[in-house]
Amino acid sequence: MKRLRTLIVDDEPLAIERLQILSADHPMIEIVGTANDGVEALRIAQTLTPDLIFLDIGMPRMNGINAARALGLMPKKPAIILITAYDNFAVDAFDLDVVDYVLKPVSSERLGRAIMRATGAPDAEKPAPALSAKTNGRYANEFWVSHRAELIRVSVADIERVEAERDYMRLHTNGRSYLLHQTISALEQRLDPERFQRIHRSHIVRSDLITGLRHEGGGVWQALLGEEHTMRIGRKYLADVKRIAGK
Repeated sequence: MKRLRTLIVDDEPLAIERLQILSADHPMIEIVGTANDGVEALRIAQTLTPDLIFLDIGMPRMNGINAARALGLMPKKPAIILITAYDNFAVDAFDLDVVDYVLKPVSSERLGRAIMRATGAPDAEKPAPALSAKTNGRYANEFWVSHRAELIRVSVADIERVEAERDYMRLHTNGRSYLLHQTISALEQRLDPERFQRIHRSHIVRSDLITGLRHEGGGVWQALLGEEHTMRIGRKYLADVKRIAGK
């Protein structure tokens, strides 16, 4: 398998040096150049036509997200591995169809997995898009969410309930919770209606956790989730929730 002609782009000289050192551990990589910002990266990439670019995100003049968009328009589109100290760009990053999204500090092992993905090796571990769903047929069976410095796989089977928080959904699972950047309507479409029930404009719950329905008077109903937790049922969703009880 041929070596990947690789360009390193980062505004920090020490970060470039570290990637050069780490790349020496991976025989698939041939460093052909470096750049300090997105504008310089585009100019050099047009001249050198690299196979792969290690691209930082937080840079002056043109950040890595905008540079990746521009690089994607090249006649010979390079594979891009985004490397950053921050995880809040994950959604934008995977909308660009990049090979991988690696958080600093980068280890040789983690860089090696990203490089294998760039080679297209059939046995390479395929990354699921950050903050996105992996489906099994029509409905999702897992989501990948950004959590601290990691991307975490959340199985749909472990999700107990979902609560909307502005532009994010909080997935509650076994005493822990994770934020997913998605609207509740879009998320509802990815969840199997045989397993999950929308009970409110801001809430979705796993149907098998609903242990009862309670009428509070004045047209107000609550869904009982176990012995201690209750959630209000929106009027718009009451008829659908009652069907769980055969009503």
